[in-house]
Amino acid sequence: MISPNFIFLGVFLQLIGGFSYIRDTLKGKIKPNKVSWLLWSIVPFIAFVAEIQQGVGILSLATFILGFVPLLVFIASFFNKKAEWKIQKLDIICGILSFMGLILWLITDIGNFAILFSIMADLLAGIPTVVKSYTNPESENDVVYLFGFINAGIALLTISLWNFEHFAYPIYLLIVNIILVTLIRFKIGKKLSFKFH
Repeated sequence: MISPNFIFLGVFLQLIGGFSYIRDTLKGKIKPNKVSWLLWSIVPFIAFVAEIQQGVGILSLATFILGFVPLLVFIASFFNKKAEWKIQKLDIICGILSFMGLILWLITDIGNFAILFSIMADLLAGIPTVVKSYTNPESENDVVYLFGFINAGIALLTISLWNFEHFAYPIYLLIVNIILVTLIRFKIGKKLSFKFH
């Protein structure tokens, strides 16, 4: 275990990655999906509040920044004519899952329900971006996901109490971010489709 103060480094790196993505969004180099980025903002904020209630402490800053950066990307996407704004079934399912997590949390006062449903909603919200990263990696910027991976790794290294509320969100983020970085950086979808044509 490393000092919990390393969370500040993870948060800082996540901001750097976020600003890289925002810059590319404003320049029109990439095409963020507004619905995904809005959900990626709301869902971590729900998990952040649940983590605070569950006593996670400073480690919850790693989750907070994962809501804050997407909020900034979502706002920046309105200045990018290439950004997409389509509400699909998947987006509605994500919203329902987030809402269910909040309701279960309010009824039971068990923050882990909110954390679990936030992870499920975040995963579903990310599917369009994972697919886009596979089929059209040049429409994405992998820096934000790379720093998200590092942020999650730092968060995991600071954990002193290994229970669901402490490790669930960082482990999920570690996995999803490395998948996105791999798909974008190595253009796996393009290479596989080239092999089969």
